[in-house]
Amino acid sequence: MSAARLETHAGWVDLAAACLGGRALLASDEFFAPKENLLVRGRAVFCAERYTDRGKWMDGWETRRRRTPGHDWCIVRLGLAGRVRAITVDTGHFRGNHPESASLEGFDAGLAGIDNAGASDSLQQADWRPLAVRTALLGDHENRLEVLDVGRLTHVRLHIFPDGGVARLRVFGSVEPAWPRILAGASAIDLAALAHGGRVLDCSDAFFSRPIHLLLPGDGASMADGWETRRRRGPGHDWALLRLGRRGRLQRAMIDTRHFKGNFPARCSLEGADLPGLADDAAAFGDAPWQTLLTPSALGPDAEHAFMLEDVGAVTHVRLNIFPDGGVSRLRLFGRPEARTEEAG
Repeated sequence: MSAARLETHAGWVDLAAACLGGRALLASDEFFAPKENLLVRGRAVFCAERYTDRGKWMDGWETRRRRTPGHDWCIVRLGLAGRVRAITVDTGHFRGNHPESASLEGFDAGLAGIDNAGASDSLQQADWRPLAVRTALLGDHENRLEVLDVGRLTHVRLHIFPDGGVARLRVFGSVEPAWPRILAGASAIDLAALAHGGRVLDCSDAFFSRPIHLLLPGDGASMADGWETRRRRGPGHDWALLRLGRRGRLQRAMIDTRHFKGNFPARCSLEGADLPGLADDAAAFGDAPWQTLLTPSALGPDAEHAFMLEDVGAVTHVRLNIFPDGGVSRLRLFGRPEARTEEAG
C-alpha cells in the first residue's frame, strides 16, 4: 500500500486530519466500525476476508441499520481552527451500506466559551450553523459537498441520513489561528508552522512528496512525511516558496533531514521578502526583492540542523533553497511576530 500523506485540495489543508490533532469526539452510533477511522490519512482499504464479531470489518465509520426514526451523526473537533472551503464525504468501499445523503454543521468553540474538548452536553447544545446542505451521496465515491461560508470554526458535525458507512471525512480550509492566545505565550514562535497559518505557495519539484509536509507539527514519520524532489540531472537547484502565517522578524531556523540518509540535500539557504500585498500570488515572486537570511550551508543525513539567521527586518515570505536536490523532513522558522495595524497602540 502506498504511503499515506496529508491531503490538500486547491491549496487548502484538511483541518480535521488526525495528524494535525483532529479528533472524532462523539457519535450517535458506531456499532460496525469506529468513528476515529473518519480522520486517518489515506484512502480506505478493503479486506475481503476480514470479519469481526459484529460483522464485516470496514475501514471507516459505520452505524447499525436504523429501525427507529431519526438519523446518525458524528461530532469532530478540528485539529486546526479555520475557515472551511471544501468538504469531501468519502464512501470508499461502502456500496450497499452507504448513507442516502449527508449534511454538515459547524461552530467556533472560542466564541461559544467551550474548552478545547468540550463536554457532551455543551457540544450538543452549541450554536451549530449550517455548513453544507443535505446532499445525496454515491456509494464507493469521493462525494464533494458545496460549502457555505460561516466563518472560523473549531468543530463540525456530520449528519448521515438515515444510517450507514462513511470511510473518510475531509474538511479542507484555511487555518485561522487564535493569535491573541498564541502571542501571549511566547516572544518567538514558528511563524511558518501550519498551525500558525503558514502555507506553501509553490515549489520547483514535488515528485516523491509535497512541501506542505515541511510545516506539519511533530517529527516526520518516514521519508513520505517530508518534501523530496527527484534527482536533478541538469543545472540549477530545487526550492520551495512559503508564506508565513504572520509577518515578523526571523531569528533562527531548524532544518530537519530526518529519515533522509542517502538523499539529503548537500546544502541549503534561506531568503526572505516583505511583500504583504502579494499574499498568495506565487507567480508574482520572480522579481521580488529577496534578501539573504541564510547563506548556503552544509546539511547532513537524518539530523536536525540549527541556524541563526541574518536580521533583514520583517518578512512575509521565505524561499527555502536546497542544493542540488533531495529531501527535507521539517522546516521551522522562529521569530518575533510584528503587531498588526489594528493591534498597535
